Amino acid sequence: MSNEIARRGTLLTDDTSSEINIIEAKSLPAESTVSKMPHIPSVSASAVLGESSELPEGMIACKGHNFEIDGNEIDGIMKSMLTTGFQATNLGLAVEQINQMRRWRLSDKEWKEGDDPALRDPSNRSNIRARIFLGYTSNQISSGQREILKFLVKNKMVDVLITTAGGIEEDLMKCFQPTYLGDFKLSGRELRKKGINRIGNLLVPNKNYCEFEDWATPLINKMHDEQDEALLEWSRKFLQWKKEGSNDGLPPKKIVWTPSKVIERLGMEMDHDDSVLTWAARNKIPVLCPALTDGSIGDMLYFHSYKRSGFLLDINEDIRKINDLAVQSHATGMIVLGGGLAKHHTCNANLMRNGADFTVFINTGQEFDGSDSGASPDEAISWGKIRINSKPVKVCADATIVFPLIVSQTFAKDVEKWRNSIENCVCWVDDLTTPQDEE
Repeated sequence: MSNEIARRGTLLTDDTSSEINIIEAKSLPAESTVSKMPHIPSVSASAVLGESSELPEGMIACKGHNFEIDGNEIDGIMKSMLTTGFQATNLGLAVEQINQMRRWRLSDKEWKEGDDPALRDPSNRSNIRARIFLGYTSNQISSGQREILKFLVKNKMVDVLITTAGGIEEDLMKCFQPTYLGDFKLSGRELRKKGINRIGNLLVPNKNYCEFEDWATPLINKMHDEQDEALLEWSRKFLQWKKEGSNDGLPPKKIVWTPSKVIERLGMEMDHDDSVLTWAARNKIPVLCPALTDGSIGDMLYFHSYKRSGFLLDINEDIRKINDLAVQSHATGMIVLGGGLAKHHTCNANLMRNGADFTVFINTGQEFDGSDSGASPDEAISWGKIRINSKPVKVCADATIVFPLIVSQTFAKDVEKWRNSIENCVCWVDDLTTPQDEE
């Protein structure tokens, strides 16, 4: 139905060829079909009662949910969204777009001359699926959306996570202390005096950050020790390589920390079943955060630098990582909750492969100020971040309201079926295993 909705929207054109003299106020001629009331001035009749052009055949009627007939089950209500109109229809389209990215297999496309010969085997094609990128801003973790995101990561329903610094630290902080419900109108001055931080209508006491710092600070020092040991070992290997002749082969690879490696380490060390990052680490799902220092972790690294300088974070290795994940995919899907860095970093990686095949944006940003956060999917198409022939969807709404509803009709519908369907699937041909590999 979504394809029909999108197609019908492009069939109607404006016809401004007929001109009306707005000064005339003559009665309608008897043969006029505009109205059966010829005493009405012609200009008014033409303006108010003008004839309609015939709509294209098969147009879908706007119709909402009928509780008296269809009941109050969530599945029925969500199904009716598609024909309700406004953002409800976009919500329905988002459900269809996500289901499409999850169902996609390379076998949906025919092999043609010039394609990789390894992709000719139908069984190989049916085992290659789309790589799903999930981007989200930190407030999604601050809120109860964290539990929705944990469900997706725990069940391996997404392949790459992109978030901001707050999306990292607040997940870990919640393993120590909860975030509380407050009110949007609480006084900032009074809260500041009491050491309580407000995120919208949520409250985070300063002690939450203190407990997180007490846990993370020794770990940062330990990672610094490991970095120095690795660099010392690299120096020995490098000197040996130089001594033996630097013209033979490549130099030994230098081992340094990257934001994604630090995040994986934090998730493993936390080892908490409620943590998104713990499940990401357990399931080998990379978490990219190029602005890791833009928050509490950055504060700790700042304090650490006064005690001990030289801790390195290589963001260049991570940009190679996320771009390669996009490039080395036969199809990609993007789901982005919010805007800013999480949205742009996800989209820019997909630019490297000439755009994502499937896209769902959920945010309240508007494009009148030229921000990337509010930019429409069509603007992303102009940059090559979304493919020209795709049908991206933007839902203008609070993600904490609509994303759980979307998940109820997509990822949460068939957990066991999904696990079974992806058991032998990969996102890139080079990752396919052969009988020789298994031996």
